[in-house]
Amino acid sequence: MPFCNSTISVINLGDAFQIPELESAALAPYEFTRYRDAYHVPTASGEAWLFQYGIVVFWAVSDDDQQLLIKRVTPYILLESTKRSRELFQFALNAEQLSVRGDQISLPGDDHLLRLAVSHALAQSTQLIVFETMVLDNIKATAHIPATLAEKGKIPLRRKELAKIRGRLFAAKSDIILHYGLLDTPEFFWEHPNLESTYMQLARYLDIKPRVDVLSQKLGTIHELLEILADEQNHSHSAFLEWIVILLIGFEVVMAAFH
Repeated sequence: MPFCNSTISVINLGDAFQIPELESAALAPYEFTRYRDAYHVPTASGEAWLFQYGIVVFWAVSDDDQQLLIKRVTPYILLESTKRSRELFQFALNAEQLSVRGDQISLPGDDHLLRLAVSHALAQSTQLIVFETMVLDNIKATAHIPATLAEKGKIPLRRKELAKIRGRLFAAKSDIILHYGLLDTPEFFWEHPNLESTYMQLARYLDIKPRVDVLSQKLGTIHELLEILADEQNHSHSAFLEWIVILLIGFEVVMAAFH
């Protein structure tokens, strides 16, 4: 299909789409096609690829058509993103061979499935940005805890405050782990193995595997923080029980002396 421009726009809209409603309501006006976890949506100016996990990849779609599609699908997002991540690339079709240089993607042909292979890698990279930001924000917000523990030997927070911090860290870690499978090679390539090399080349350019490894290390840091907080909570609880025992013994001694 002829494209009106050569821009690829990748946007994170939210956590995931409500699939039945997305198909029956939001995408009803479009002649869409589903490819496992992705939807091919032709527009007046280009094409869009919607991924079930809340990412949309626009190929040469005008700003007006982008906003129109986003407006239609947003009501069917389970958890809308409060801060949308957006990545921009340029593309060229009918090149001699696949190449990626300086965010310029050249494709050997004009096959929409070839663009889907590229879109899979771009969508995963944008999803990784969401995870990376989530982990980094949590680590920054709790960076004072190990430092305080090293300096004072304890964390001067109430048990309720410690529980809240543990809850936020655990929720962030659980959310990422539950969606970790999104970063694996998509099942689409089981049916189209001839396109997997295209996906792998884009994945290498976007450093997806090294970034996933770094993300795993940062999740390990969050796990260590959770253990520190758990130990501190247990220590606080034990100290509280010890004081109760001491008070009860003291009460018994006073009562015995009185009698």
